[in-house]
Amino acid sequence: MDEREALAMLASELPGAGDDAAVIGDQVVTTDMLHETTDFPAGTTRYTAGWRAVGASLSDVAAMGARATAAVAAYGAPELDREEIEAFVAGASDVCEAVDAAYVGGDLDGHEEFTVATTALGDADDPVRRSGAQPGDAVCVTGTLGRSAAALELFDDGKPERANDLFRFEPRVAAGRALAPDATAMMDSSDGLARSLHQLAEASDCGVEIDGDAVPIDDAVAEVATDDAERREMGLFFGEDFELVVAIPEDRLDAAIERCPTPLSRVGTVTGAGVEIDGEPLPDRGFTHGKE
Repeated sequence: MDEREALAMLASELPGAGDDAAVIGDQVVTTDMLHETTDFPAGTTRYTAGWRAVGASLSDVAAMGARATAAVAAYGAPELDREEIEAFVAGASDVCEAVDAAYVGGDLDGHEEFTVATTALGDADDPVRRSGAQPGDAVCVTGTLGRSAAALELFDDGKPERANDLFRFEPRVAAGRALAPDATAMMDSSDGLARSLHQLAEASDCGVEIDGDAVPIDDAVAEVATDDAERREMGLFFGEDFELVVAIPEDRLDAAIERCPTPLSRVGTVTGAGVEIDGEPLPDRGFTHGKE
């Protein structure tokens, strides 16, 4: 099985699975695992790794419309180097501080490959799931897309300082909280916008039609993309940007845009069936752990 098949199998066995985080009473909890060979390109600092690994779990909390409270990480590496561990913890602590959460520790172990497993917790009286979108709802995304794709190219081009800066994204916890009262469905875009739309449509038993020109592409993409086709690829399919994809009733959209602390762009509309872009089928393609 690939990652998606394995997750689908587990979702069928575990009733609490299927959203960005599991709901336990008035709390949400999520966990992620990242590896050096698939998630941390050569040149990624341990500070950035700490920020990004913990940030990925905080993004799941954000997608539930929850208030992030705490995070932990299990850190494994071939050598437990003092400076690298201190840098990792500094990055993990700083990303938590950025969303008013606390980094409260974790575990250390020797491992043949640098690997991090993170868990984040949040509070949510009325969490937003993926399954509530209705035909006619506006489909929106926070921020911009393609940032991580651009970072990967910059790592390859020997520009690690700029690449590390792009890799340190801000988890959209504040935006998730602001959008939660109006959102009918929400998730993060870690698998890419295209795949996220397919996942949302499947969970809500609906369709989505998006306007390709409305997709907000990060300015950094222009630093590495050679043409419009590559720019579109990075924005739609690469993933790992950790923005929010949200469905909002049409009559509540203006208020949601005004209240959201992060730029919110309408990219399309929920329909009855099918996932399309500019009237054509949108491929169900995006980030798979260790693959693209």
